[in-house]
Amino acid sequence: MSYPELVKLEGTVRDLSRKSTKELRENSKVPAVLYGPEIEENLHFSIDEIEIEKILKKKETKLQELTIDGKVYKTLLKRVEFHPVSDKPLHADFYVLADKHKVTLRVPIKLKGTAKGIVEQGGRLFQPMNFMRIRVFPANIPSEFEVDISDMNIGDSVHVSDLDLGDIIPIDSLSRTIVNIRPPKGALVTAQDELEAEEGLEGTEEGAEGTEASGGDDSSAEESNE
Repeated sequence: MSYPELVKLEGTVRDLSRKSTKELRENSKVPAVLYGPEIEENLHFSIDEIEIEKILKKKETKLQELTIDGKVYKTLLKRVEFHPVSDKPLHADFYVLADKHKVTLRVPIKLKGTAKGIVEQGGRLFQPMNFMRIRVFPANIPSEFEVDISDMNIGDSVHVSDLDLGDIIPIDSLSRTIVNIRPPKGALVTAQDELEAEEGLEGTEEGAEGTEASGGDDSSAEESNE
């Protein structure tokens, strides 16, 4: 488990008027707010649009060393609001980390290696979870969770409970599947056909037994129906 990169940013204090906000966006600046458990009053500032995009470019969790009006804050970019058409960032929320306060965030899940079940058995990889929600002290924030799938065969799965989380508290259920290896499509269809054929045969046999049992007592008929 790796730890986050620290990105240095510069912010500028802003006023809250609509005119000022509009001018900021026209000049490729993103209105933002700074808050946290040890911040007495939210601080409103602006930051270059390109700096926000750099943070969002990679999936890995990144922390920020944010300087505003000469004061330095260690932050986590918690939320970004985007324009519905242009997809440009419209507003950003920065959370100031405090050593004694846990923070809730989403951490990306990265797969390592190539599963034997894919290379040797022709299986298919499914990854239902790309991120995991956790609660953790700032000192233990991971940049990502790495899952080695090299030894996985067809039918194998990795669940949240299989991860070595240490002091990290998972918010997602421990039973959730992160990744599994499924049979190739052809094998899956064949298996399904065989299953349906067996079910059809069993249905015929059950029907015959039911006819045979209909002349017996009630208990025999009930066992046959079951």
